[in-house]
Amino acid sequence: MNLMTNHMPTAELQALDAAHHMHPFSAQAELAEKGARVIKSAEGVYLTDSDGNRFLDAMAGLWCVNIGYGRGELADVAARQMRELPYYNTFFQTTHVPAIALSAKLAELAPGDLNHVFYAGSGSEANDTNIRMVRHYWAMQGAPDKNIIISRKNAYHGSTLGGASLGGMLPMHEQGGLPVPNIHHINQPNWWAEGGDMSPEAFGLARAQELEQAIHDLGEHRVAAFIAEPIQGAGGVIVPPDSYWPEIQRICDQYDILLIADEVICGFGRTGNWFGSQTLNIRPDIVTIAKGLSSGYQPIGGSIVSDAVAQVIGQGEFNHGYTYSSHPVAAAVALENLRILQEEHIIDTVRTEVAPYLSGKWRALADHPLVGEASVIGMMGSLALTPHKESRAKFAADPGTIGYMCREHCFANNLVMRHVYDRMIISPPLVISKDEIDQLISRATKALDATYAQAKAEGLLKVG
Repeated sequence: MNLMTNHMPTAELQALDAAHHMHPFSAQAELAEKGARVIKSAEGVYLTDSDGNRFLDAMAGLWCVNIGYGRGELADVAARQMRELPYYNTFFQTTHVPAIALSAKLAELAPGDLNHVFYAGSGSEANDTNIRMVRHYWAMQGAPDKNIIISRKNAYHGSTLGGASLGGMLPMHEQGGLPVPNIHHINQPNWWAEGGDMSPEAFGLARAQELEQAIHDLGEHRVAAFIAEPIQGAGGVIVPPDSYWPEIQRICDQYDILLIADEVICGFGRTGNWFGSQTLNIRPDIVTIAKGLSSGYQPIGGSIVSDAVAQVIGQGEFNHGYTYSSHPVAAAVALENLRILQEEHIIDTVRTEVAPYLSGKWRALADHPLVGEASVIGMMGSLALTPHKESRAKFAADPGTIGYMCREHCFANNLVMRHVYDRMIISPPLVISKDEIDQLISRATKALDATYAQAKAEGLLKVG
């Protein structure tokens, strides 16, 4: 029997899944007991599971399905490319048309002098590339000791050895002997959780200036680069104060360190521009891309590199690459995805119509008794849940208890909304309509109401 064409009962599919499929970021035994949700199909902004339940996917898969589900054009391009050239590598002085065309298009779309692309299969792989690239860049200029990369606590840069080391999530560092040497972390610009009595502006400056202090402590001659997401995604959609990024840019410029903008989530329209760096006026030397590059229809990632960095790297052989770097099918699908985003004016519509509409509706959720902050930028938003708005207090329950409770109520209301500890986050497809946003807000409100009632009944609305 072919499981791809024969639909088994959900319970049997769940049993097979539990027996053989190891899930990312999951407690396997717990998941096996509960049973994984089996997604069968998707269209537009909706998912349908094996029991026929239809969910509004307010996370666009994993932050990536920017043009929505069910775009047959991408399937057609993939099939055509598979028939013509299903695979060939770009090692050994060889190339192919999809890689050439996609690289040229990315150079056209990327800001500034970001005109060169090194491909990977994911954002995690691309950030591994970035570690090697920036260290090699400085070594080629006679500074091999300039090899420390500074990142931020609670940042997410992937889950490979290098990517997870760059990221600043302690649960990941506790497994596998992370981080690797010469990765240093400073504090995140999360005013809601960590700002205390400081104004957002003062807090943003103070957190940015931790980068300058770290450079002094570690030695300017040792620091190679600073990497950060324009907006922290998996860390809880943390929108930094307006004072933060201008100061970060000043410091990188002053001390001659490379600035890497991890745009895996923010890129390709998520913030209302092609890149989050444009929204926040950042001038990176390297940009990490993935996710929205193909809207998740094919696995592809990469590093868009400035003229200056590419010129140095290109002076010799860069002993690095992946079997699937610039995979022709993935590149062809990504190119078609970019065509749709551009020709259908999806990003322009996000910036001028859809994002402002979402912003108004989303910010109004701050009036809910469980919500202390409703933060939104472009098509990504977060709700900070709290038992006491004025003091921005944490719950007395273990971190994530209320967030997970709310997540479960979201699913019960046919809404996919993710929790990061006690923050609820969204990142819907860019093609979501205003009517669908209304539906998202309605379902989120019901989930918040149910969470508040349950938490109150269980005595969990105590201040920690």
